[in-house]
Amino acid sequence: MPPEFPVGPFVPEPHASAARRAELMAQIAALPAELRDTVGGLTDEQLDTKYKNWTLRQIVHHIADSHVNCYVRFRLALTEERPTIKPYEEADWVQLPDARTGPVELSLALLDALHARWVALLGALAEADFAREYFHPQSGKTVSLTEALSNYAWHGRHHAGQIAWLRAARGW
Repeated sequence: MPPEFPVGPFVPEPHASAARRAELMAQIAALPAELRDTVGGLTDEQLDTKYKNWTLRQIVHHIADSHVNCYVRFRLALTEERPTIKPYEEADWVQLPDARTGPVELSLALLDALHARWVALLGALAEADFAREYFHPQSGKTVSLTEALSNYAWHGRHHAGQIAWLRAARGW
């Protein structure tokens, strides 16, 4: 049975220090290459193998979808006062044809560019910018950019960990 959290559960870090934020930014920067390595050499049949409810292909596309949304949330929080973000239905998005059958290379290329741009933005932020917030209407919570950074650094590791776990379990 695949583990729920192959890299451990998410632990919010709403008050991460500047040094810790730099570590989290480095994780965001490294994810595209790490994910590319993690799925490298997998066949379409292997990519269409499920880890719990989603195939590895769907997981790769989900990471891209999720991180695009987070990047937009960061930009909204930096340009508006505590904006209410637009949630999306992850489980429905992974059922769309591009996520079910599309080449993972499309999402890997998107993540390359997205993460480069996101890291450039993060690196230019002032200390006070990380305290800016957005409101998530599904959870009913206000999220600081520091907490969002810690969440999405973990999110990438989490899903890459799922793929790595399945590869190891199957001997791929």
